[in-house]
Amino acid sequence: MAASSKIGFGISKPPIMSTHYSSNLFFYSTPPLPLRSLRFHSPYRSLSLRPKASVSTPSAPDKSVENVVIIGSGPAGYTAAIYAARANLKPVVFEGYQVGGVPGGQLMTTTEVENFPGFPDGITGPDLMDRMRRQAERWGAELFQEDVEHIDVKNSPFTIQSSERKFKCHSMIFATGATAKRLRLPREDEFWSRGISACAICDGASPLFKGQVLAVVGGGDTATEEALYLTKYAGHVHLLVRKDQLRASKAMQDRVYNNPNITLHFDTEAVDIVSNTKGQMSGILTRRVDTGEESVLEAKGLFYGIGHSPNSQLLQGQVKLDSSGYVLVEEGTAKTSVEGVFAAGDVQDHDWRQAVTASGSGCIAALSVERYLARNDLLIEFHQPQTEEVKKELTDRDVKEGFDITLTKHKGQYALRKLYHESPRLLLVLYTAPTCGPCRTLKPILSKVIDEFDENVHFIEIDIEEDPEIAEAAGIMGTPCVQFYKNKEMLRTVPGVKMKREYREFIEANK
Repeated sequence: MAASSKIGFGISKPPIMSTHYSSNLFFYSTPPLPLRSLRFHSPYRSLSLRPKASVSTPSAPDKSVENVVIIGSGPAGYTAAIYAARANLKPVVFEGYQVGGVPGGQLMTTTEVENFPGFPDGITGPDLMDRMRRQAERWGAELFQEDVEHIDVKNSPFTIQSSERKFKCHSMIFATGATAKRLRLPREDEFWSRGISACAICDGASPLFKGQVLAVVGGGDTATEEALYLTKYAGHVHLLVRKDQLRASKAMQDRVYNNPNITLHFDTEAVDIVSNTKGQMSGILTRRVDTGEESVLEAKGLFYGIGHSPNSQLLQGQVKLDSSGYVLVEEGTAKTSVEGVFAAGDVQDHDWRQAVTASGSGCIAALSVERYLARNDLLIEFHQPQTEEVKKELTDRDVKEGFDITLTKHKGQYALRKLYHESPRLLLVLYTAPTCGPCRTLKPILSKVIDEFDENVHFIEIDIEEDPEIAEAAGIMGTPCVQFYKNKEMLRTVPGVKMKREYREFIEANK
């Protein structure tokens, strides 16, 4: 346990009424509806020259084996889940947890998505992923926020082993996306989340970055988008480009060139981080690529926008990959080198890498699965019973404003100040930002843990944009971040997204 410290949350300021959180304001994975099965047989058989896993043909489909398991979320995984669920395949979806990024994929760290069809005014990446996820769940997909640790596609049925469960399946869709690359600077680990970040959307709103000089590395759409986003909070943004020109789209280039708060540095690379006498990041050691000249650029933060690597490690040695690790598929299809294994999204696409193309490939993969199962007499349909229309749950705006100490879940600085001084329970404070994708991942995880300790803990969510002074007083560098308090003492800070058991064990030991 970290050394405890005291942080004052006084109530000297005028009271700001907060809206408490009732449990229905947190997004839950709804339990699967009761399903009835119907065997489906097709007279059609397929011939394929691709390798086939060793299998003894059963006389009838085995109901203990899943039709399809989808590994990964994001536009590709969720679209595949929607199509497979609507085809009555009852897909099992492993959304991921920490490996390869947050559930929902790269769009969870994207602000405005302006080119996805159907949203003329744009939509934020996290909102788009929330909608896709709910749509998949509505049609009967079973979603698990867990990392898959092992797969076996050399033997049929295939085996999928996650951190908490194991499934057998007749087919698989691999949609694990890609992960942001790092520079591997000498002091990168020392300053990671203490000045260095790969997600401007998650950390740019931190009070410690507001009004400061920041830098972004990269020359593509990711880097230019991050630089433009950071101008909302930073005093000035430097864009370090290793080449002599930008690779970003013309529209993004025009926005950068026309923004007076962005300075471009061509033929320039980051070499290391410079710190002050207090151990805080104070600058970036840069080097001119053309001359080798080194200099220090004063900056309080460095954000990476240098591309991604495909998350295909689980398939190594089992499915054919290209030299960069992308899954090889037959042109115009989702078929991999192993029959029954399909790939969708950025894990197999190193050219386009757009949300809409990822969704399209997810659709192709799901339709391919349905045909594959039917041709091989493996398909079992699952029909959902007719149910009455469910009334929409109340939103936070529907809940009457006020504070009630007998409630477990709260929001805002007024609730935190009151509970800090008056609650005998352990306080769990979650710091979030409106555009933080990982925050949306962590909320339902914490909600379930809090429900287990309902009368022993108080939960308070603090939006660092609405209550920046609270976040600054608590020393919050980025979101999401959790802090535990008891008897006016800060017991522990837990940045990022952790496994449920880590939060559960700490609460159990300190309740």
